[in-house]
Amino acid sequence: MKHKFPEAASRLLIVFAILIGGFIGIRVLLPDSVTDEDIHVQATIERETAKPMRYAGSAVCVECHEQSETKKQGYHKNLSCETCHGTAKEHSENPTEIKPVAQKKREFCTHCHMYNPSRPTGFPQINPIVHNPQKPCIFCHNPHDPKPPSVPQECQACHAEIARTKAVSAHVLLECTTCHEVPNEHKVTPRMVKASIPAERSFCGKCHGEGEEMKDVPKVDFASHGEKYLCWQCHYPHLPEIE
Repeated sequence: MKHKFPEAASRLLIVFAILIGGFIGIRVLLPDSVTDEDIHVQATIERETAKPMRYAGSAVCVECHEQSETKKQGYHKNLSCETCHGTAKEHSENPTEIKPVAQKKREFCTHCHMYNPSRPTGFPQINPIVHNPQKPCIFCHNPHDPKPPSVPQECQACHAEIARTKAVSAHVLLECTTCHEVPNEHKVTPRMVKASIPAERSFCGKCHGEGEEMKDVPKVDFASHGEKYLCWQCHYPHLPEIE
């Protein structure tokens, strides 16, 4: 008995044959500059190197501008000079007649420093509508060593989101320093010097422990409640739940 090749399999083979043939045909018809990787890389290098150089590089700026010494010690030390001043190749070749850009508009600085909750905690951020409106940033801040003219005295200057949360919590009347010890250095270098957080359960127990004199606050038996865990590992202290 003669076995008939399945029709479905025949169609599938035809489709594969068309795809493979099409792929081979395209490879044959395309120019070598597209299919040959070496030719493509060489063409890219030639195209890019043919473009005029626009950036001088920070090493060139250092040769003439003493402000670079200040910048090396400041918060902008990782920024290239041309990040703010624009391309400076022409200036480096003709410094007398061609001057670099000096950014004076607030909109330029707010590209990085306008408040955005996705930015890291401690990164300097402002609301440009209420933060010294109408004044250019460089009026108060030296862009080569941008420190505020005075250290913010209120925690919410940097921790605005936490301040808004605490404002509607049962802990609204507590000063931040009730629970946190804040070294003065934290206000200047918040990433390097941290404020403390309670490291023992007995800290919260001063108010919430059974038998404590503090009135109108939830009380718990610390001998049986929470076992080994610190209180803030289960309860968010800036918005503690109220039963």
